[in-house]
Amino acid sequence: MNLELGEEQTAVRQLARDFVAREITPHVVAWDRAESVDRGIVKKLGALGFLGLTVDEEYGGSGGDHLAYCLVTEELGRGDSSVRGIVSVSLGLVAKTVAAYGTEEQKRHWLPRLTAGEAIGCFGLTEPGTGSDAGNLSTRAVRDGGDYVINGAKMFITNGTWADVVLLFARTNEAPGHRGVSAFLVPTDTPGLTRRTIHGKLGLRGQATAELVLDGVRVPAGALLGPEGEGFSIAMSALAKGRMSVAAGCVGIAQAALDAAVGYAGEREQFGKPIAHYQLVQELISDIAVDVDAARLLTWRVADLVDRGENFATAASKAKLFASEAAVRAANNALQVFGGYGYIDEYPVGKLLRDARVMTLYEGTSQIQKLIIGRALTGVSAF
Repeated sequence: MNLELGEEQTAVRQLARDFVAREITPHVVAWDRAESVDRGIVKKLGALGFLGLTVDEEYGGSGGDHLAYCLVTEELGRGDSSVRGIVSVSLGLVAKTVAAYGTEEQKRHWLPRLTAGEAIGCFGLTEPGTGSDAGNLSTRAVRDGGDYVINGAKMFITNGTWADVVLLFARTNEAPGHRGVSAFLVPTDTPGLTRRTIHGKLGLRGQATAELVLDGVRVPAGALLGPEGEGFSIAMSALAKGRMSVAAGCVGIAQAALDAAVGYAGEREQFGKPIAHYQLVQELISDIAVDVDAARLLTWRVADLVDRGENFATAASKAKLFASEAAVRAANNALQVFGGYGYIDEYPVGKLLRDARVMTLYEGTSQIQKLIIGRALTGVSAF
């Protein structure tokens, strides 16, 4: 197995690293305090092709493989997970799903705009009453002539107040569980769709997270993405790849924690010498370093499986499970290296810990990932 990056992959990682240093790092603290990333970052991401990675150039994408996508996602996660989330959702969950399941008309209408950063997508699956039990959602889409009329609510929707289109999942018939779910592309300016920003989050404070309410939202039948009744399988397929993206972002968080801890340990003096000389500090740093390498390799394996067209869903759950928990450990250990200064937001590790914590919750909690892995290993077909 050759783990050396190719010339193109190395170049795209450096491009992302330079972008983070220039456009993100100087603003991270201000964005976190303001609870809002500068929306101008979206078109900058699009201009560099970061919102079109792995999407065919025919539809405005920038091509590339999934390892390059993970490298960019890692660098964005290292800079600010709130920015990483814009790409992971608008590209990873929405644009890639349109590319995989959309009609030619849907692809030509949405993909060039999404990949250029002229439009943003959000993923409307989670509801106030259904998180892990996504197949039991209660949002309804009722056929009315040539249209569907949608009523319901969605919660914790990343990009929700910024988005131009919602990849929305709603029940279209009374079949039990996931068998009655369908997917729709719903423009956010459709009458009856309202959005409310969720403030006061522990982490990802700069990210536009929202509650969506749909009251008599009418969309044409052409808004249906994929066959009616196949929405749950479309959602699970999107989330399987999405977990790879979350894992890569968690590698970025852990790498940022390692960089910060090593830098601080070399500068901070106690008892007459830098704290890097003390073995218990070295232990904290070495634990972070091992977690970084292990999480990165698990994530790269998923990207390799995707690019080779092999089954990757279980590997994605393993990577997401390990990397998200590792990011929490890494940030917590880095905060311990910083001591009291780690508790002040002028230093990076407090934000890293706050951002890392949600990674164990969304796109499938750590417990859900364990269930998925256990199912795959035992052959059990249901939770």
